[in-house]
Amino acid sequence: MAASRSARRPPLGRLVLLALSALLVLQLYFALRIALWSVLPVSDTAFMRASQLRMLHGRETVEWHHEWIAYEALGPWIKRAVVASEDATFLHNPGVDWQALRQAWIRDHTRRVERDHRIVGGSTITQQLAKNLFLSPERSYLRKGQELVITGMLELLLDKRRILQMYLNSVEWGDGVYGAQAAARRYFHVPAARLSPLQAARLAVMLPAPRFFQHHLYGPYIDRRSYTIAARARDAQIPR
Repeated sequence: MAASRSARRPPLGRLVLLALSALLVLQLYFALRIALWSVLPVSDTAFMRASQLRMLHGRETVEWHHEWIAYEALGPWIKRAVVASEDATFLHNPGVDWQALRQAWIRDHTRRVERDHRIVGGSTITQQLAKNLFLSPERSYLRKGQELVITGMLELLLDKRRILQMYLNSVEWGDGVYGAQAAARRYFHVPAARLSPLQAARLAVMLPAPRFFQHHLYGPYIDRRSYTIAARARDAQIPR
């Protein structure tokens, strides 16, 4: 009887092959989506879908705001402010800032937890885009590994201008608020192109914890940090 059950089990090698094949198909799917986004706008992301599910299950009545706009229509200041705040080496790094990633790993593993939502991460803009497009907010080594693979695909298939455009058009800026255009209209009642340097800096400071800062748009920390980012933004290097 035991021999009969053993004979019906698929060989271990076949299971491994199936798992590797499924993993390869998943990577091809990611690459195809990224290639299509080189010419098509991003209409939704994994983070957007997760937010919609959260609202549905929580029976929340939150208005949805998301508008894709051209790179030029984003205006100069939100680009400069986000680069200054999130990834100062964006224009020149290969998608991963290994030194910042190492520092973040050390901080996480020595339990030096940032307080009052003063979050400083090790992820570049390209890494954040990879996570937003395809992955979940949960942290794990497996998810981080997949994030790095997708980051490589983004850098290989897209230029920096398109990566920044996709990021600014899809990143979360509060419950139901996605993209710089929606954020500019929601918080300052102007299109993204008309944001002042300080307004753009304030939006950039929100990014690590948008659902917290949407209720704390003004305060000692965000005011101080916004002035710092506005000053740095003038020298930030962005794609033309």
